[in-house]
Amino acid sequence: MWTSRAALTLILGLVLAALLGLLGVHTATVRASGGGYSLQMEYPRTARAGLDVTWRVTVQRTGGFDKTLELAVSADQFDIYETQGFYPVPDSMTRDADTVTMTFIPPPGDTFVLTFDAYVQPSSQVGRDATLSVLEHGTPAATVAFSTWLAP
Repeated sequence: MWTSRAALTLILGLVLAALLGLLGVHTATVRASGGGYSLQMEYPRTARAGLDVTWRVTVQRTGGFDKTLELAVSADQFDIYETQGFYPVPDSMTRDADTVTMTFIPPPGDTFVLTFDAYVQPSSQVGRDATLSVLEHGTPAATVAFSTWLAP
């Protein structure tokens, strides 16, 4: 009897959480600055398998950018996504065991925006913790940490 009540309570809790929108995609924003850069990232704080997500990076630098702009992201962050691509497309991209490094020809002006068109893979069940850094001569100038939790 108590097992049935506990199971029904759990199901009711999940239904209520779904009705309140707690199990869908929720976007968060993190910010950092350093080395003359201002870094902002919008990312999926909570997501579910099969759903589209927002993944957007904005980098600002007063006076514009140098010859190239480099961004480094924790490599395993991309394991949970099916991707349609980055916009703009990086001019070069490398990956080692821990990091994906993207290099861009800098845009005119003081602001660069990168979007990642993706959705969570249907088979993904575990989220990821990650970092994103703007690199200045290969060294992080500004870094944000973020975490994506995947709801059942």
